[in-house]
Amino acid sequence: MKPIIELNNLTFKYQRTDARPALEDVSLSINQGEWVAIIGHNGSGKSTLAKTINGLLLPESGSVVVGNKELNEENIWSVRKMVGMVFQNPDNQFVGATVEDDVAFGMENQGVPRDEMVERVKNALEQVRMSNFATKEPVRLSGGQKQRVAIAGVVALRPDIIILDEATSMLDPEGRAEVIATIKQIKEENNLTVLSITHDIDEAANANRVLVMRQGKLVDEGTPEKIFSAGPKLVEMGLDLPFPEKLKQSLKERGVAVPQNYLTEEGMVDWLWTSILNK
Repeated sequence: MKPIIELNNLTFKYQRTDARPALEDVSLSINQGEWVAIIGHNGSGKSTLAKTINGLLLPESGSVVVGNKELNEENIWSVRKMVGMVFQNPDNQFVGATVEDDVAFGMENQGVPRDEMVERVKNALEQVRMSNFATKEPVRLSGGQKQRVAIAGVVALRPDIIILDEATSMLDPEGRAEVIATIKQIKEENNLTVLSITHDIDEAANANRVLVMRQGKLVDEGTPEKIFSAGPKLVEMGLDLPFPEKLKQSLKERGVAVPQNYLTEEGMVDWLWTSILNK
């Protein structure tokens, strides 16, 4: 399968006097239709990496290839059309007086014909289950609803890739679950590639693959099972563990024999039910 994103030996510094690059010799590839999570502590280079993919930042050295196009000054706008970004604070993305106006804004900038724009707004709001709020003011929505509207604005542009840059970090657990469920549904319906930059380990557990950043370098990658089963190693790097792994550690400290393999929340419930509660 041909990768939709390829980064080759990427290096970036915010200031040439910085002691350490924000990104240092990073190489990776992401395939069409993958959900890839990038995790790491503050300052590890996660968000910088995301901004190089759609040209918000241009690397000092190395190359960025998106959809077979190498990112450069000539094709930066065509690459950006392929990549939609949803940021941490949805309030910073709102420009319209109503929800439907806001979803339409990006298409207006791209010169999408009005009839097509109206249809795309309708479809995008349906996909994020916000059709009933089309004429509401964005400021009156809950945090989770605001973020779903922000996602609708990106989906309406019909990108090939959606980057979630800490998009759930300001939400409560209910809002976070709501947004992740929305992204899952949209990804499957549109065969999108999703890149999730996150501190939320439970969000990262939804990914097909997890990349671990540390001090501007890619230090590990693999399935959630592989990455999260190395619990103490992640903690040493200043990262959290998914709740099932925390529970396993606590049970193990109390002398309970626990499975060696990684468990999702559903897997943990099944194991507890069959192995402990039924005894």
